[in-house]
Amino acid sequence: MAHAANDSCEARSTEIIDALRKGDFALATAHFDAPVKAAVDAQRLGQIWQHTLPMKFGAFDRADAPKAGEQGGAVAETTLHFARSDLAMRVACDAEGEVAGLRFVPVPAATGPLGPGERRLDLASPLGPLPGIFTTPTGHGPFPVVVLIAGSGPHDGDETIGPSKPFRDIAQGLAAEGIASLRYDKRTLTYAAQVAANSHVTIDDEVTNDALAAIKVAGAQPGVDPRWVFVLGHSLGAYMAPRIGQRDEALAGLILLAAPARPLLDVQAQQVREVGKRQGLSDEQIASRLHVIEAERQWLASQDASKPTTGSFGGVPQSYELSLRDYDVVAVAKNLDMPMLILQGGSDFQVSPRADFDRWQSALAGRPRVTFHRYDGLNHLFMPAGGSGTPADYQAPGHVDAAVVRDISRWVKELPARG
Repeated sequence: MAHAANDSCEARSTEIIDALRKGDFALATAHFDAPVKAAVDAQRLGQIWQHTLPMKFGAFDRADAPKAGEQGGAVAETTLHFARSDLAMRVACDAEGEVAGLRFVPVPAATGPLGPGERRLDLASPLGPLPGIFTTPTGHGPFPVVVLIAGSGPHDGDETIGPSKPFRDIAQGLAAEGIASLRYDKRTLTYAAQVAANSHVTIDDEVTNDALAAIKVAGAQPGVDPRWVFVLGHSLGAYMAPRIGQRDEALAGLILLAAPARPLLDVQAQQVREVGKRQGLSDEQIASRLHVIEAERQWLASQDASKPTTGSFGGVPQSYELSLRDYDVVAVAKNLDMPMLILQGGSDFQVSPRADFDRWQSALAGRPRVTFHRYDGLNHLFMPAGGSGTPADYQAPGHVDAAVVRDISRWVKELPARG
């Protein structure tokens, strides 16, 4: 049955690519299941294929033959060749052959040149090694070290988004201030097919477990003080940072960049309402997407977390959403006994300066070891904001604002190593 499902998914992938080549986006979405179609309808897929992908990767050239995903799951991957880079189109299918997930993800790039003070350092994971980069300042140490935890999606160690590389900026900026760092490719990038084939994947599989492994590796490096290890999370990585701190109480502190303070479904709903409007979605399209989110919210409320799930939401197994259901990030942070630095871009359209950052400030007000900074005019990447207030702004190259790196460095160096 697994082979039959894979064959069907490969056939679906071929159909989608053929339809995309012809510009027939209604045909390309004909076999999407309801949740996927609500998230990526024909109009949205056309915008992605004709505008978003070419703007970022250049003109489409050709597609390789689809290949079945590993571990027997009903997943097919197709390498797409664009003028400036390659992408993998990942299609997940249900037992009836309907498309239950569609994602365009980066193909891990060939090993590139290292910067000053950088060396390669792989991390162990259950799926295999994760490529990492350890950056050491000049001098003899012992240095504090910061482990960088990326946001949602299949990010590389630089957290590459369009032409920008925010984690590389931060790592190099920290090194100039005498602080070491470790950044690494997420398993959702390095082992995309295996992760997609796992119908019971959880948030800890994507983020927490690899972060805990990275902390141990970083603290064991020559020249580093193992009592002076920090975690810096961005977006989803910041959302999970309190859980990481909860599970490793020896950390010297947590740095949260653009951290949601609400359940992620609430954040997604706000993005649909506000960003969707700016992207030109109709009221009906917005209402349809909000309906899917609300249906998922109701489903989660009725589930027994101890029982396996079989469905998907937004192309991801519902086990993932269920693993987040009972996680109250603010409550976890309030119970932590470690310093925290919470940073927010004032022009962030993904994580709200009001609904999220203001909640952090209110919940942790008066805590002497919690520091807040808001940077007006900076976006979700802590770079100068663009004009559209949509992800299209990320196609302009940028760098993390120097004031952000300076504030992080100053805060880290002022804190003592843990007992």
